[in-house]
Amino acid sequence: MKIRLISAVVVLAIVIPLIIVGGIPFALAIGILSILAYKEILDLKKSHNNIPNCVKVLGLFSLLYLILGNYGSNLLTYRSILLPLFLVLIPTVFYKNNKYETKDALYLLGSIYLIGMLFNLLIILRSVNVYVLVYLLSISIMTDTFAFAIGCLIGKHKMTKISPNKSWEGFFAGLIGGTVIPVIIYSNLVSDFSFKILVITLILSIVGQVGDLFYSKIKRENGIKDFSQIMPGHGGVLDRLDSICFILFAYVIILWTI
Repeated sequence: MKIRLISAVVVLAIVIPLIIVGGIPFALAIGILSILAYKEILDLKKSHNNIPNCVKVLGLFSLLYLILGNYGSNLLTYRSILLPLFLVLIPTVFYKNNKYETKDALYLLGSIYLIGMLFNLLIILRSVNVYVLVYLLSISIMTDTFAFAIGCLIGKHKMTKISPNKSWEGFFAGLIGGTVIPVIIYSNLVSDFSFKILVITLILSIVGQVGDLFYSKIKRENGIKDFSQIMPGHGGVLDRLDSICFILFAYVIILWTI
C-alpha cells in the first residue's frame, strides 16, 4: 500500500503540471505514453502469434500519426484513420509460412485504434476545455479509489471471476464516489449543476468500471497480473488508463447523442 501511494503521488506530480501547461509538452508526454502502451500490447504473446519487427514499426508509425498527425485541429481525418489499415493489413500478403497472419494483423489493428483513439481524445479534450478533461479524469480516479478502498475494507460479495478481487461493495462505493465528487468538480469548474450531468456522470462511472473489467479480462487471458511494471504498485500504462479509456469513448458518444 505504501509503495502504491508513493508511486501515485510521483505520477500526479508529473501529470498535473503537464495538464496545466498543455500544448506541445502535453502532446509529447501523450506520445511517450502511447509508445509504452503499444509495447504492452505487443508483449501479450497469448493474444497474437507472430508480428514481424518491420510491421511493428509500421504499426507504431500509424499509431503516432493517428494520435499526433492532426495535432491542433481537434479533428481526426480519414487519412489518419485509414493509414493503419494499409500499413498493418497489406504486409500479410507478402509473408509466407504463417510468419504474419491476418488474425495477427487484425489484433494489431484493433490495438492501434483502441490506444490511438484514447490518446488522441486526451489531446483533443485538453485543447478544447481542460476543465472537462479534469472532470472526466476525476471520474476515473474517484471511481477507482473508492472501489479499491472500500473493496479492501468491507468487500465480501465477489463481483466476477474476471477480477476476483473486485466486490459489489467496492462497485457501489466507486459508483458513489465516482459520481458525487466529479459532479462537484464539474459544477465548480465547467457549468452549473444539473440533473443531466448527474446522470451522465453516473453512467460514465459505471462504464469506467466496465472498462476496468475489460482490461482485466485481457490480463487474465494472458495469465498476467499487470501489463508492465512501469509504476510500482500500479502496473503499466494500460493498468492506469483502463477505466478512463471507456469513460472518454462513452463521453464522446453521449456528447454527440444529446
